[in-house]
Amino acid sequence: MRHIIKTDKAPAAIGPYNQGVVAGGTLIFTAGQIPLDTAGNMVPGGISEQTHQVLKNLQAVLEAAGSSLKTVVKTTVFLQNMDDFTVMNEVYVHYFSDSAPARSTVQVAKLPKGALVEIEAVALVG
Repeated sequence: MRHIIKTDKAPAAIGPYNQGVVAGGTLIFTAGQIPLDTAGNMVPGGISEQTHQVLKNLQAVLEAAGSSLKTVVKTTVFLQNMDDFTVMNEVYVHYFSDSAPARSTVQVAKLPKGALVEIEAVALVG
């Protein structure tokens, strides 16, 4: 069983994919979230502001699926520049302060729309 997640509290997908997919009623797999506002505009600022927006977007998609940041079991963080790792972590810890999920962080050559950071997650539903 597969259920598509779509919310107007996060930016719409910019390609042929969904914001999230619930599988088997127990897990949600989110699409990578980049620092767009709900109107589809890149938020101004650097890695700190962009990381905040990405995590707000991620939170909105999770909540639309009946989940939350507290039930995230794994994230993958994509950074355009690994030199932003420390600042990204300073923001990230505010969203995952209770019990951080497993995580991978990788540097990539380029992200959609020139974003500095993208984060995807897998979380429990319910």
